[in-house]
Amino acid sequence: MALLLILLAGQALASMDGSMMAVAAPSLRADLHASGADIQLTLALYVIVFAALVVIGARLGDLAGRRRMFMWGIAAFTAASLVGGLAPSAAVLIVARGLQGVGAALMTPQVLALIQINFTGEARARAIGAYSVILAVGVATGQVVGGLIIGAHLLPGAWRPALLLNVPVGIAVFLAAGAGLRETPRAPRQRVDVAGAALVALALLAAVVPLSLGRQAGWPAWVWPSLAACPVAGWAFVRAERRIRARGRQPLFELSVLAVPGVAAGVLAVALLMGAYAGFLLSLTLHLQGALRFGPAHAGVVFAVYAAGFAVASLSWTRLRAGLRSQLPIFGPLLMGAALTGIGAVAARGGWPALAASGLLFGGGVGHACGYSPLASRLTVLAPPGLVTEVSGLLMISALAGNVVGVAAIGGIYLSAADAGSGHALELATLAALGALLPACACAARATRSRLPAAEPLLAQTEAE
Repeated sequence: MALLLILLAGQALASMDGSMMAVAAPSLRADLHASGADIQLTLALYVIVFAALVVIGARLGDLAGRRRMFMWGIAAFTAASLVGGLAPSAAVLIVARGLQGVGAALMTPQVLALIQINFTGEARARAIGAYSVILAVGVATGQVVGGLIIGAHLLPGAWRPALLLNVPVGIAVFLAAGAGLRETPRAPRQRVDVAGAALVALALLAAVVPLSLGRQAGWPAWVWPSLAACPVAGWAFVRAERRIRARGRQPLFELSVLAVPGVAAGVLAVALLMGAYAGFLLSLTLHLQGALRFGPAHAGVVFAVYAAGFAVASLSWTRLRAGLRSQLPIFGPLLMGAALTGIGAVAARGGWPALAASGLLFGGGVGHACGYSPLASRLTVLAPPGLVTEVSGLLMISALAGNVVGVAAIGGIYLSAADAGSGHALELATLAALGALLPACACAARATRSRLPAAEPLLAQTEAE
């Protein structure tokens, strides 16, 4: 039990951190005189680095030992949290957030692997269930906890405790891991695909930096070549991975998984869904604490309603009949899109009618969970056994990449409208989120209609039950 608590505490730190800092955005603007671009990069860089390095973190766990990488990751995450919490400027904070992403990428891939190694039978099933709960509610819980911490105004810079709280918790997890975790056997030494990770990071940065900085700079000429570099870096990544595979080495991704019917469409649906959520989260945070003058604690209570809807659906969708479960990935984004646009319409009228807004937020959380959890489960069933790990990694990368682009694109739409004095800024942002969720429905439909592998009759039977 103690071992499981150690692992889940590390996972919770990484899962909650991004959404806690989203709630801190208005406080950052006031304390560090951070611009809209600074806020977007503060949120995005953590996720960019996390996304680019998480697969390398998994490979390093194989090569150097899972316990060692978990401890290195929590140490790096804790140290970066201290630097970020004491940052004297937005630039230092942005760099610290990138270093937090390094720590998260080293730490989180080891959690599930260590659970699988250290638990068996029914105990493993319960441990994986607890791990799933952390993944399901961690991000949403971060919104609530962040709002309460920042609202307490423990320091002159109210946002700082949201990062500094990671320090004592991280130290405790590090010491407990040193005493309670056993090292795992190491795989045969092989070269890690650093070049592949660099190309992933370049593709993400080429999209996020111009979307974040271009608005404030008046969309200068360099924005467009930078955006064009994103697909070029993606193409170079695919070429590089194929070349590594042809040489008999281990690529960052086994790209053949994208040829499995339904996987590519499902991964794109996850990216669109998470992008809509991340952009909406930032926009709503700025609207509540800016236009409506809500305190962080009040905003945290508002987010708790969304988190409640997300948690309820995440923990109960498996109890539905098989026919209905198969439609959830299509129904979920539609419900989420309708709820978010409803919130935008409420905001455009001014004020915040608590009952109506709470109902819409709860529905948005339900739709979000129904769109993500059943689809992720379906994709792991679609993949042949040898590629399940690749699908899991691809799902994590797509969710993180969608988060980054959503903050830059949808958050940028909100900031542009708000800077221009538009009272409809949140309405525009929610319409942009709807624009991402509608194609997510189409992609999810394609993924759910793909046939299960013929070689997996047991899985097919499980899906049908």
